[in-house]
Amino acid sequence: MDAWVWWLIAAVGLGIPLVLTAMPEFGMFAVGAVAGALTAALGGGVVLQVVVFAIASVALVAVVRPIAARNRTQRPSLASGIEALKGRQAVVLERVDRGGGRIKLAGEVWSARSLDDDQAYEPGQQVDVVEIDGATAVVM
Repeated sequence: MDAWVWWLIAAVGLGIPLVLTAMPEFGMFAVGAVAGALTAALGGGVVLQVVVFAIASVALVAVVRPIAARNRTQRPSLASGIEALKGRQAVVLERVDRGGGRIKLAGEVWSARSLDDDQAYEPGQQVDVVEIDGATAVVM
């Protein structure tokens, strides 16, 4: 059997753990094996085939892995639900202090309390939503 066939068998063998474990490194090694198969099909010697396999695999791991890691750690740019309300401005409808009050936030009326116990906000004032605690907006 020709060497390029063995490289393709190795590529398929490396593709199986990729599918089963979802580890992209196996896919990068499989692509390296395909590069080794191409080298064998073009008449390269065994040493050249192994060198091409190693260079292609290491290059893919060195380039693709950091990009994938960076994209995996980035937060989504679109906040939704409660996260979308944090940091927004609201208008005080009823006096807001540590005991409670009402604000208009994103077109809806919310119960609210002030972040600082000694701070109070009067109707008409603009406040910033710091967090959402249950169904109550904590404002400052």
